Amino acid sequence: MGISRAIFVAISAMAIVALSQRAHADECDNAQGGQAGLNECYDKVFKKSDAELNKLYKQIEARLKSDADRTKLLVTAQRAWVAFRDGECNFQSSATAGGSISPMIYSMCLDTETKSRIEDFKSYLKCEEGDLSCPVPAN
Repeated sequence: MGISRAIFVAISAMAIVALSQRAHADECDNAQGGQAGLNECYDKVFKKSDAELNKLYKQIEARLKSDADRTKLLVTAQRAWVAFRDGECNFQSSATAGGSISPMIYSMCLDTETKSRIEDFKSYLKCEEGDLSCPVPAN
């Protein structure tokens, strides 16, 4: 790798970190312990989002309990989404692979993707009666 390419990669990684940190800054601004503390904090942020996603998933499952076919489609879609999320985050954090910042970048990506899926689930749970474009029946 040439010097200019190495500089580009380093600057790109710093830009990604700066943008991502702004999005998550409130929760990890005061993390202690240097990079290890930041890695731990961003992992906790992701786990919090993941817990919310799982809660919403269970609510959707409950609404679909009498529809085995649609429940199976939900399971298939969610498994595919998890595979996409993990692959996407592996790709996004690949520029920092092996570095001490890599776990933070990976966790930040997981959190961002999970929050996006949370919004999808919230919209499914707000479907109005008779909305045929919504896969989840109204409550």
